[in-house]
Amino acid sequence: MYVDQPNQAIEAANGVRYAYRRCGLPGTPPLVLLSHFRGTLDSWDPALVDALAVERDVIAFDNAGVGLSTGRVCRTARDLAADTSVFLEALDVRHSDVLGYSMGGFVAQELALSRPHSVRRLVLAATAPRGAPGVHGYPDDVLAHAEADNLGIQDYLYTFFNHTETSQRSGLEFVGRYIERERDRDTPIPAAALAAQYEAVVEWGIPDHGALERLAAIDHPVFVAGGGNDLVVPPRTFHLLGGALPNAKVKVYPDSGHGFLFQHYQQFTEDVLAFLR
Repeated sequence: MYVDQPNQAIEAANGVRYAYRRCGLPGTPPLVLLSHFRGTLDSWDPALVDALAVERDVIAFDNAGVGLSTGRVCRTARDLAADTSVFLEALDVRHSDVLGYSMGGFVAQELALSRPHSVRRLVLAATAPRGAPGVHGYPDDVLAHAEADNLGIQDYLYTFFNHTETSQRSGLEFVGRYIERERDRDTPIPAAALAAQYEAVVEWGIPDHGALERLAAIDHPVFVAGGGNDLVVPPRTFHLLGGALPNAKVKVYPDSGHGFLFQHYQQFTEDVLAFLR
């Protein structure tokens, strides 16, 4: 189970010591998880990871300067993609499927563009294409919760879940799973690293219609997924992303927000594994 996996570390060619956790079926194609803004190893829903790990070798890690990893925090999605590649090379993972969530979806797109032969299939969850309208930074209300010094339950519920009784109840269930790991938890992101990551988010969202044309070069199979009531990334953006990719399918999950994959983890896992097969 993901909550029981030890924190591991590996030193890469760039001198950075990357923290990671790995679980699932050894010998199956690796599935690499790329996290959201201010996410760490502990930010992934254990129920989601465990369900994916039934069929796959699942790898989660902290980028340079984040959580338990050493080094300097990346300030652009392009640098995050290069950083991800260095980590995977250290693990001798040369070809993998990638699940990029939110900011991690920016990184996944850059990875597919800059190192296409390293990627087999892409899952882009609650994310947007570079330069899309309406994604230049987070809305003020979302940012107030996302940048809170000490994230509380209400910050998670507001940002990640739809403001309905059913979705909020799912959010509370997620929080229960989130705190299940009591020992050897990852290190929260400090303010300086948080600011650097937000630079990457803002830089990605600078309006640029021409940047959308880059997506035509991603000919990998892609599954674009999101919540129908996402406050962080406008749901219309999921269809824009899917339409700009040559080989994509799009699914929007009902009564859910930015954390749709935690709320609907069972259905999302079924959809992801079917797609990866």
